[in-house]
Amino acid sequence: MANGGDGSGGDSSSSGGDGSGGSGLRMSSNIHANHLSLDASSSSSSSSSSSSSSSVHEPKMDALIIPVTMEVPCDSRGQRMWWAFLASSMVTFFGGLFIILLWRTLKYLWTVCCHCGGKTKEAQKINNGSSQADGTLKPVDEKEEAVAAEVGWMTSVKDWAGVMISAQTLTGRVLVVLVFALSIGALVIYFIDSSNPIESCQNFYKDFTLQIDMAFNVFFLLYFGLRFIAANDKLWFWLEVNSVVDFFTVPPVFVSVYLNRSWLGLRFLRALRLIQFSEILQFLNILKTSNSIKLVNLLSIFISTWLTAAGFIHLVENSGDPWENFQNNQALTYWECVYLLMVTMSTVGYGDVYAKTTLGRLFMVFFILGGLAMFASYVPEIIELIGNRKKYGGSYSAVSGRKHIVVCGHITLESVSNFLKDFLHKDRDDVNVEIVFLHNISPNLELEALFKRHFTQVEFYQGSVLNPHDLARVKIESADACLILANKYCADPDAEDASNIMRVISIKNYHPKIRIITQMLQYHNKAHLLNIPSWNWKEGDDAICLAELKLGFIAQSCLAQGLSTMLANLFSMRSFIKIEEDTWQKYYLEGVSNEMYTEYLSSAFVGLSFPTVCELCFVKLKLLMIAIEYKSANRESRSRKRILINPGNHLKIQEGTLGFFIASDAKEVKRAFFYCKACHDDITDPKRIKKCGCKRPKMSIYKRMRRACCFDCGRSERDCSCMSGRVRGNVDTLERAFPLSSVSVNDCSTSFPAFEDEQPSTLSPKKKQRNGGMRNSPNSSPKLMRHDPLLIPGNDQIDNMDSNVKKYDSTGMFHWCAPKEIEKVILTRSEAAMTVLSGHVVVCIFGDVSSALIGLRNLVMPLRASNFHYHELKHIVFVGSIEYLKREWETLHNFPKVSILPGTPLSRADLRAVNINLCDMCVILSANQNNIDDTSLQDKECILASLNIKSMQFDDSIGVLQANSQGFTPPGMDRSSPDNSPVHGMLRQPSITTGVNIPIITELVNDTNVQFLDQDDDDDPDTELYLTQPFACGTAFAVSVLDSLMSATYFNDNILTLIRTLVTGGATPELEALIAEENALRGGYSTPQTLANRDRCRVAQLALLDGPFADLGDGGCYGDLFCKALKTYNMLCFGIYRLRDAHLSTPSPCTKRYVITNPPYEFELVPTDLIFCLMQFDHNAGQSRASLSHSSHSSQSSSKKSSSVHSIPSTANRQNRPKSRESRDKQNRKEMVYR
Repeated sequence: MANGGDGSGGDSSSSGGDGSGGSGLRMSSNIHANHLSLDASSSSSSSSSSSSSSSVHEPKMDALIIPVTMEVPCDSRGQRMWWAFLASSMVTFFGGLFIILLWRTLKYLWTVCCHCGGKTKEAQKINNGSSQADGTLKPVDEKEEAVAAEVGWMTSVKDWAGVMISAQTLTGRVLVVLVFALSIGALVIYFIDSSNPIESCQNFYKDFTLQIDMAFNVFFLLYFGLRFIAANDKLWFWLEVNSVVDFFTVPPVFVSVYLNRSWLGLRFLRALRLIQFSEILQFLNILKTSNSIKLVNLLSIFISTWLTAAGFIHLVENSGDPWENFQNNQALTYWECVYLLMVTMSTVGYGDVYAKTTLGRLFMVFFILGGLAMFASYVPEIIELIGNRKKYGGSYSAVSGRKHIVVCGHITLESVSNFLKDFLHKDRDDVNVEIVFLHNISPNLELEALFKRHFTQVEFYQGSVLNPHDLARVKIESADACLILANKYCADPDAEDASNIMRVISIKNYHPKIRIITQMLQYHNKAHLLNIPSWNWKEGDDAICLAELKLGFIAQSCLAQGLSTMLANLFSMRSFIKIEEDTWQKYYLEGVSNEMYTEYLSSAFVGLSFPTVCELCFVKLKLLMIAIEYKSANRESRSRKRILINPGNHLKIQEGTLGFFIASDAKEVKRAFFYCKACHDDITDPKRIKKCGCKRPKMSIYKRMRRACCFDCGRSERDCSCMSGRVRGNVDTLERAFPLSSVSVNDCSTSFPAFEDEQPSTLSPKKKQRNGGMRNSPNSSPKLMRHDPLLIPGNDQIDNMDSNVKKYDSTGMFHWCAPKEIEKVILTRSEAAMTVLSGHVVVCIFGDVSSALIGLRNLVMPLRASNFHYHELKHIVFVGSIEYLKREWETLHNFPKVSILPGTPLSRADLRAVNINLCDMCVILSANQNNIDDTSLQDKECILASLNIKSMQFDDSIGVLQANSQGFTPPGMDRSSPDNSPVHGMLRQPSITTGVNIPIITELVNDTNVQFLDQDDDDDPDTELYLTQPFACGTAFAVSVLDSLMSATYFNDNILTLIRTLVTGGATPELEALIAEENALRGGYSTPQTLANRDRCRVAQLALLDGPFADLGDGGCYGDLFCKALKTYNMLCFGIYRLRDAHLSTPSPCTKRYVITNPPYEFELVPTDLIFCLMQFDHNAGQSRASLSHSSHSSQSSSKKSSSVHSIPSTANRQNRPKSRESRDKQNRKEMVYR
């Protein structure tokens, strides 16, 4: 190149020592100390030098000075050699391009020539083929095979090269990543060298950065060769961006080594390798989503273009224009060029830095067009992608020593706040569990604020449980449980249940061993969960069916009004609210603070009967135990565990028995575990019962049995004759065969069933007959009755077994009848008016042909439990749309005593036709609640029906006439039921003349609508539901109270089993599997095993106005009543249903009652109280509806008709009750002596 400016020389007057010019370097700061500066004005001999140089036609380039050192052999005149570096790249690029084009041209010509020659040879071959022998073709075949072998070798090499540079194999991925990393390393070296002169003399053996750059470029050259071999189209490969980068970066390095020079040149093109950054991250499986790939692509293109353009500006501005003898250069650092390009792209253009050279300005003209377009399109899209990134898209980091649960499903402010309020309640023990919420919608501001208030225990992640990646983010495999919340207010319950079932399937598919607790809206949808192979209720999986429990609560209120409120409060965590005034709210709130807890019983209770332990816990420990977990002989299987509610005196406490307690705090329940007879027998303050250090010796089997027996019979061990010599001998044999002294009584009876049955009874035949069927007698042997109902001499049991009529379902848990057509149970208004309906249950149902089914079977099943005798069943009359009831009838046609009155609950004529003023309970339900968007109007039908009934007036004479009439009995109605029998265990009011006194329970969807039910209350609209008067009185029930069951079930999976046992009438997992199979109850013949299932307790209410407890009704203590009922009848009392104004001496008190849960021992009773109790099954009630014939009271109660539905005899007349409170206390203290 005729670039005379490469010489330094020239006229020094023009340079004036202004700097080095030349390749854009200024000598003042950029040249190292070892460089020799050629100052143009240092000697007068420069003129002659200039004249001599002009003779060879070199232009004057005074500023072009190349730094040299004595150690580096370089041009002493400082001559620039940038053209050599650039020429090496150009020759490589265009030379290779020329060779490729030449090869393609020759190949094309060869193909054309061969094609013409091939046609000639083929014609000759065809013409001569018939005359030639087969052997003449062999040379041709051998040649073709050689060509094929040659092609195969070339193809193998090409395939090998393709595998090496592809990311399909581990070697290829490593190579691709390594090339990218080395390219970034070469770019970093360029950044370092950019602070040095553009061109300088360097010694390869002493310049460390040049050596590293040389090694990198040797590797790039080898990789280029692999890429060239693997390329299918060599021409397009030669024109690729990566190939162009190699052309202008690799050859100049080799030129540098040859010339001992370094030229910064076009090494900035290495920044274009950043475009492949997203591909590298995809090879490493770091980028998986489309948004992340798109974001990285945009960022890499933007940054690589930005850095490359900055490198070009840095080169031309520091070098100058060649046609200006490189004199118009300016010293700019690389990062100043980066800044210049950014303000140029953004069109800001501050003017502090700008291009001075013509090349730089020309480049800026074109760059601003493309750069501005790129900036205007890429930057907003990048910001949008970053802004759209999930704020809660991280992953959960498990904390060592701390469990976590995952909560998903319907995540809203209401559902989350209700869940957290109960889960993190202060009454629980220290909850060392972290709650991880997973939902596919980001939380709103209110929900986000709630999460921040609980940030120490709550985390939120955005995602879906249907996505395995999101399940991995929340560490579902290490979670303690997964809780799925349902939308109770959805318009389509079946669709909501289907969504939750899909969530369960997804979670179980990801981790089959995870414990899942899910909410379900419809009972029939629970069957679909059984189809999931890994669903196992024995391992803790539970489905909380809101319809089942809601209707079960309401059904129990039909048997004992107010029970729904009490149970709802027991399974919810409520803080104690202290009220000083003597109002009904004071006693109600004291009961509200009680919850259900579980704790293992102390070994001091081993061998004692359940009533004994229950009495001891209530009197001494101030705890109410209502149930235990009974373990059978096969303890390894969880299915062998059963929860027995008030099992009676036949059952003895085993070692490690789990008890269910009602208490106000979890710390109080620890007393049952810490209790020691030796240390705590004389302690009167239960707060002092704490863990003691003494070791309790284990008793033998015989001693435990004798101790339990003697405690029950009241004699000393020496005088007790309960155990015969043969029994002692058998026990001794057992102890010799099984010397483990920790075996309990129940273990013996379970392992050796013949042990009891073979013993001859010491009772006389008369005593056998009197006590054999006495389930409530403390001296009876209910063990035999439970396991062998044939031994029960009740005629009802014998008749059930002898008859071939199916009276119960196949499990023996419910009354059953043959399927009936709906037309046979439909009543017209006139038929209903002529029918004597009394003591029945009226169900007012709103619904039509398009309404969602609410599952009325769950309401009827508890009312048809087999622990009621047939004559005790309350007749159920449905009042509503016949179209809706036809859809429900398939699940109801197997239950007896059910009738339907087509009509509307808003029609007073229909209500009067079913004698609503004589009903035991009126239930108001609606299937249309969730179809209305306005929450205030969701309960309009139920509220209108409730107010309609309360405003009705009735004539007393009409009720009397109806009660005494011999009217028409419709099909399905049993006239054997006594018309005037009391219900609930309380006296029926003589007559109801106003609808206000009709017992009603109304279902609500929206809690705030409870204010509209009672017009005479003063409840604030913002008052919580459990604090309102309708809820406290048991006249209103909302499904929201069941939210607390999620956390209660998580902390104790037995809680859900207990509540199902209480409210569903005996539904078991086996029964659910049967219903899932047939969607209907199946009748079965009575067997001893199925009839034994009838022997279970039920909830009832006892009146204190008359009967055996009448002496305690007027000023007596609740504790005395508790002990007397437990000792005498095995009845377990657990609450009071009291008149609201019982504490006031008003002439016309209100008839409303409220619930008091678990009153203290010294709580004073009033005669109008109704007592909630768990009553044992009465076998004799089947053959006679007379009062219970207890052996010790038969003479006093044989001729007296009890006022209680449970026929508990009166032990004394009301006039003969003890007058002195002290005498009662003294008497009960004697009975409570703990032997």
